[in-house]
Amino acid sequence: MMALETAHAHLIDRLTKPRGRLAADAPLGAQTWFRTGGPAEVLFRPADTEDLASFLKALPADVPVTVLGVGSNLLVRDGGIKGVVIRLMRGFTGITVEGTEVVAGAGAPALNVALTARDHSLAGLEFLSGIPGTIGGAFPTNAGAYGGELSDVLISAEAVDRVGNVLTVGPAELGLSYRHSKAPEDWIFTSARLRATPGDQITIARRIAEIDSARADSQPRSRTGGSTFANPPNLKAWELIDRAGCRGLRIGDAQVSEKHCNFLINLGNASAADIESLGEEVRSRVFQKSGVLLQWEIRRIGEKK
Repeated sequence: MMALETAHAHLIDRLTKPRGRLAADAPLGAQTWFRTGGPAEVLFRPADTEDLASFLKALPADVPVTVLGVGSNLLVRDGGIKGVVIRLMRGFTGITVEGTEVVAGAGAPALNVALTARDHSLAGLEFLSGIPGTIGGAFPTNAGAYGGELSDVLISAEAVDRVGNVLTVGPAELGLSYRHSKAPEDWIFTSARLRATPGDQITIARRIAEIDSARADSQPRSRTGGSTFANPPNLKAWELIDRAGCRGLRIGDAQVSEKHCNFLINLGNASAADIESLGEEVRSRVFQKSGVLLQWEIRRIGEKK
């Protein structure tokens, strides 16, 4: 009887109790922009960087770790995510201004960083208002929009590695390039120090308004994961998709947006499998039409059902 109970013990029973919050079999779909997908085996919301580092130091080496931001540019597969899913929320959303530098917690939405810089008459971070995610989520792909990207303004970053070491690193150590980073995949970024320059607040505000207007005019504001595929060199993914006849293409309740065909949308009841299958069908049709194999920009994580 004892052996049977041990065999069926839940992962959460093996974990050290942190100061933050732990939850078993936590639903994730509603926490993503697509509003679909399976649960986390264990969901951890650390209280602060020290809590995160202590938890990782004590975490068994065989337990996988996944970091989830606000769930933009992300598709959680229907079978959910094994191991521990970490969300940096309260305790990681602060934004402070030090002279012409802005220090932002990894859980701070990129838009809020741009607005804070605006309120302090600091220019150069307006492009962040066009990134649909958190500062921490910008690191793996060197996120960018509207003429700027993270590598243009990053001074340094704080991260915690898989064994709980707290690190401070600069851009050179991260190897940031277009939609790519050479940072170890198991690093969890907890904050970023960004470079800005003194500017005119009205001009800064006008630029942020222009970006918001451009997004509203060109992008769907529905259940979507944002830009689906990275632009190939000297080409635009949406044009390749359009030329391949994929605008409006559907699988179940997953659809290629009519408004911007580099966006996939959930019309209401799409499964993660529907969305991923649609993306793969788009890749196949584009390759057949143009010979270009599009690369996913949206992260697809977890187990298929």
